[in-house]
Amino acid sequence: MPTIYSDFMDRVLVFVFGLPLGILIMVFRFHLKQFTGDIAWAEQYLGSGGTYNLFILIGLVVSILSVMYAFGTLQTIIGGTFGTIF
Repeated sequence: MPTIYSDFMDRVLVFVFGLPLGILIMVFRFHLKQFTGDIAWAEQYLGSGGTYNLFILIGLVVSILSVMYAFGTLQTIIGGTFGTIF
């Protein structure tokens, strides 16, 4: 049973580590591409430079989801969408 303090600390930790991680993924996409090489389906479906675009999308998603979790909107959306199922 999570307490208010642990829930708050969870949100702070996700925000403190998630937002910079997403930004670092976007900033160092060139180095990530050199490490991973071309991702074939990204190059095919996202066009030329698709691997770089994929890393930008991943960084944006990580950043946005971590901010949403920190402010509680992610829990509200998931609870409203899947709350009736479970």
